[in-house]
Amino acid sequence: MMLWANAVVGIIQLIIAIILAVVALYIGFSVLNRITKGMDEAKELAKGNAAVGILIAAVFIGIAVVVQSGVSGVSLGIAKAMSVGIFSVDGLVAIGVAILQLILGIVLAIAAIYLALKILDRLTKGVEEFEELKKGNVAVALEMAGVIIAVAVIIQSGVIGITTALL
Repeated sequence: MMLWANAVVGIIQLIIAIILAVVALYIGFSVLNRITKGMDEAKELAKGNAAVGILIAAVFIGIAVVVQSGVSGVSLGIAKAMSVGIFSVDGLVAIGVAILQLILGIVLAIAAIYLALKILDRLTKGVEEFEELKKGNVAVALEMAGVIIAVAVIIQSGVIGITTALL
């Protein structure tokens, strides 16, 4: 019987992970559209603009890195809830805290990526990154991708820290 319960919990975790991943990627792409100062990413991709493709891929990878650590937190929360009774007060609190931590992780990832790109823009005064992306400048895209992924890895550590502290 316990094997079936674990399988059901695993399937629920998978469904939650899929839904949250899709939502996080959608939000990330929407925020990117606001950051890129009038660039139509879909048109640039259709034209074969590799630089824009690199930037979008970096945003998706960055968000995925952070969401993955948040999903791990949800798994820990569900495991804790099952150990104390999934419908007990402690069990429901563990699940609620884990889900809130995941949502916080998604928000932090998107906000950190936005902030990092804004800071990069200020640090590179002689380079208009988004104009260079429109021109297909792969070097600028790689620079931006590196910043995005680095920030995501650092934010991931923070999200894992939140999970450890709360659960």
